[in-house]
Amino acid sequence: MLRKLCIFAAGLYFTSCLHGQVTVADYERANHLRDKYKGLALNLPEEPHWIEKTDSFWYRKTVEGGHAFVLVDASSLAKRPAFDHEKLAAALSSASGEKYSAVTLPFSRFEYAENQSVIRFRIDRQRWRCDVVKYTCDKAGPPEPEDDDGGYDDTPKAVNSETETVPSPDGKLEAFIENYNVYVRPKGKSEKTALSWDGSEDNYYALSTVVWSPDSRHLVAYRVRPGYKREVHYIESSPSDQLQPKYSSMVYPKAGDVLALPQPVLFDVQRKDAISIDNALFPNPYELSPAEWWKDGRGFTFEYNQRGHQVYRVIEVNAATGAARTLIEETSKTFIDYRPLVPDQFDTGKRVRIDIHDGKEVLWASERDGWEHLYLYDGVTGKVKNQITRGDWVVRAIDDVDPEKRMIWFEASGMEPGKDPYYMHPYRINFDGTGLTPLSKEDADHRVVFSPDGKYYVVTWSRIDLAPVMELRRTEDNKTLMTVEQGDIHKLLDAGWHPPEVFTAKGRDGKTDIWGVIYRPANFDPHKKYPVVESIYAGPQGSFVPKSFGLWAQPLTELGFVVVQIDGMGTNNRSKAFHDVAWQNLKDAGFEDRILWHKAVAARYPWYDISRVGIFGTSAGGQSALGALLFHPEFYKVAVANSGCYDNRMDKIWWNEQWMGWPVGPQYAASSDVDNAWRLKGKLLLIVGEMDKNVDPSSTFQVVNALIKAKKTFSLLDVPGGGHGAGGEYGQRALEDFFVHNLLGQEPPDWNAMDGH
Repeated sequence: MLRKLCIFAAGLYFTSCLHGQVTVADYERANHLRDKYKGLALNLPEEPHWIEKTDSFWYRKTVEGGHAFVLVDASSLAKRPAFDHEKLAAALSSASGEKYSAVTLPFSRFEYAENQSVIRFRIDRQRWRCDVVKYTCDKAGPPEPEDDDGGYDDTPKAVNSETETVPSPDGKLEAFIENYNVYVRPKGKSEKTALSWDGSEDNYYALSTVVWSPDSRHLVAYRVRPGYKREVHYIESSPSDQLQPKYSSMVYPKAGDVLALPQPVLFDVQRKDAISIDNALFPNPYELSPAEWWKDGRGFTFEYNQRGHQVYRVIEVNAATGAARTLIEETSKTFIDYRPLVPDQFDTGKRVRIDIHDGKEVLWASERDGWEHLYLYDGVTGKVKNQITRGDWVVRAIDDVDPEKRMIWFEASGMEPGKDPYYMHPYRINFDGTGLTPLSKEDADHRVVFSPDGKYYVVTWSRIDLAPVMELRRTEDNKTLMTVEQGDIHKLLDAGWHPPEVFTAKGRDGKTDIWGVIYRPANFDPHKKYPVVESIYAGPQGSFVPKSFGLWAQPLTELGFVVVQIDGMGTNNRSKAFHDVAWQNLKDAGFEDRILWHKAVAARYPWYDISRVGIFGTSAGGQSALGALLFHPEFYKVAVANSGCYDNRMDKIWWNEQWMGWPVGPQYAASSDVDNAWRLKGKLLLIVGEMDKNVDPSSTFQVVNALIKAKKTFSLLDVPGGGHGAGGEYGQRALEDFFVHNLLGQEPPDWNAMDGH
């Protein structure tokens, strides 16, 4: 009888035709879904940390009730607790006044000191020092100051102080800034010599940019002309410590703003004069990397990222003449992805560049052939000696380099036929491109961490349905010395957890595989029809569908939805062409591929109801979630958009100019959810935090203003004091209620009638 009373209107089902009434118990189950599984997966290892000047590393793993820290000696293969957890918990509890147990220590990372007799760590803003021989703990100084919300301006600051100095490598001299100019003096003496006279408040020399040559004969400093200091202003309406609101601001450069102009200046300290450097090769920087001298003092290099991110150069400056030349150049008609691919021991904040033998050769990464690959440059001539890696796959990380053996250990994805093209696998290759050797045959996602001396490495692999395995291997012959950890998930599976299903379908070109995952309800019934909710984040800086093991769960599934995640075109870690779809076109968000993927799932599974599709996302995901209703209302019916950067002219400069281009042009308006708000169809909930320091909250209110002017109906949750991704438990319930009401066609529980809700 109930089925006869079902009605269908505006593409949405109502009156619980295919599902029972959603109850408070369903909400409770949904909102405690992750808690239900927490702690049931044991021996899951986290990232290994090698201890400097040793053959040992430590890591944290899950155990009954919490976590434990483990120490491994790679040379002896001994494995033991990193310290006495019970004694440390007692000592820390006594010193802090809090109560900790052996498995609930309040830190996830630490560092050894004093021959591993001491560990140092931080709890919130307080640094601690614990003796792990005597088992005593003390605060290591006062608490660190709270973040001052100084903003996103990385312009080197003007410092005029004789007490803040940069000593020369030979220890004889020190450089400092006085009256915005560069001075030097003998170390510890008062007599001083000016090296520059052209510095001023509006064009100053920055102390943080001063770098001496190794022979102490030269130094380089950047003279900086500041840009426009844009500020975003905030009103905290409901502070916890006073009745009246608080007012604050932060520096926040936005797309199109005038940037600071740094200019490197070379000084001959012995001659006490400046050597002019022509800026013809770096006229319009988005950013200059810090100067870095060659060890023999012949000159220095810096990297020039031209505004617009379409030209990237490594510039070398001759120390004797100040002549600048281009050592390496990248150009692109779209954008250059300049993210580093190197671990901490190589990361200098520059692009993917590793200097060999003091720059006689240079390892470089480039997408010039359509895929991210490694190249070997002649550092003397600036010519490419050879392409090291090649093929329709991407290099994702450089793990280690041996200049003497002329070998590179790296991680790549997409090389293994028939395997997920996002899985990272480890390889070894010679500088000349020969000897490509896979180091693992596991069909899984890998992470590799080398010892400081390169003798050993730890490799960890897992899948969303495979608990992680951690192994210690010897670099020389790739021999597995020990299985360090093997994750145990039998309790997790017994509790009813199941991983999401991996699903692939062809994208808009009819050839490229689009990868996603499907989360089903725990009480899934294939004979029912389930509305679909997509969790979206399509930022071009990465790919976002999970590949490695985690306690993956989506609370909405317990309310009667199927939830999915998809990496459409325009996201990263595939080909350059795949990535370029985002160029000046963030509104695309891979929707053409996503919709085809949804339709392919529906064609396979009758329970997958694409007549009822919703979407939610935060930040760039919020922008895309709203964009789904504006640009694809024929498919997406309901959206919850949180903290969105809805107009890329309103958001932080680096992210938006990287993908939307510079100068700011009509492409920004074309992708703007504000300018296109009049297109809104379907049901929309906007969530914003009034204190969002990531995305200007005004971005949301400009959408609200445009929707009001267009006489559109929508819902808004403005969270007092809320930051980026605001809402917490209340926001999650609002999201759940919105989908229950608008996709399931049911009235959520009457929360106001309930005590304690």
